Amino acid sequence: MNSSSSFEQLGREVIQLEAEALLALAKRLDGHFMEACRLILNCQGRVIVTGMGKSGHIGKKIAATLASTGTPSFFVHPGEASHGDLGMITPADILLAISNSGETEEIVTILPIIKRMGVKLISFVGQTDSSLAKQADAALFVGVEKEACPHNLAPTASTTAALAMGDALAVALLKSRGFTREDFARAHPAGSLGRRLLLYVSDVMHTGGEIPQVAEQAELREALLEMTGKGLGMTGVVDRNNRLVGIFTDGDLRRVLNRGVDVYRVIITEVMTKNPKTTRADRLAAETVQLMRSLRINGLFVVDEDNHVLGALNMHDLFRAGVI
Repeated sequence: MNSSSSFEQLGREVIQLEAEALLALAKRLDGHFMEACRLILNCQGRVIVTGMGKSGHIGKKIAATLASTGTPSFFVHPGEASHGDLGMITPADILLAISNSGETEEIVTILPIIKRMGVKLISFVGQTDSSLAKQADAALFVGVEKEACPHNLAPTASTTAALAMGDALAVALLKSRGFTREDFARAHPAGSLGRRLLLYVSDVMHTGGEIPQVAEQAELREALLEMTGKGLGMTGVVDRNNRLVGIFTDGDLRRVLNRGVDVYRVIITEVMTKNPKTTRADRLAAETVQLMRSLRINGLFVVDEDNHVLGALNMHDLFRAGVI
């Protein structure tokens, strides 16, 4: 049984089985889930996640998801906990222990110590009558009827269920806290999402002497020299009060040349685009990208509420900043 169609069928069966396990999990959510959320929201410390083997791998991901969505959390290996790492846990913390059997020796061993410390316990278990379930302040049942493994041995559907339960907790807590996109970005400053949500136009734009601009009375040839020198593919046209009245771009130059205009004699106001689109310094750079794409333009001037020029930027600037 090694044909491509056979592999595809086996893959579909696994995915279908795990999808059914998740649907069953959703139907079983009860007051224990609400209690787990309440305990974590009231926690003054961190959520310490622990688990052995595959449950440990799932636990690391859950801890990372919690931490990045407003719930301070980290993973502690239960085997190492008995050899000194219990010192990482304080009475103000909550222990989230994952064990399909609910009898994982390394976890059960540390429970008396955790209880003496007054640490609250949340468990993800596959057996509701297990030691871990009975000692938990909130026991969340993540058991499955059948693993995707044909021998019903390798943790597959059960680990998927545990992972989904962790995501459900994280998102429920995120919404309860009013955790925003900006909060998420602050936890991911080096990622693309962080750049999209934390970078403003003022962080990207050219200012001062780098702004390409000419006066209303300038000739087109002066504007071309300004465009070449500043390298943004455009120049602004400003009045005596430094208010933007027009823009001239590379595209405008091509249109002027097609019309046979004498570039050495024409005044810039005769060929510029009047009342150009602009942006503000306090606007998110990502929003400006969307504006430029919708208008099909490559550059914008940045102005204040009175249309005074504060800066300029183009798509290349946004690309270098990692916003695109």
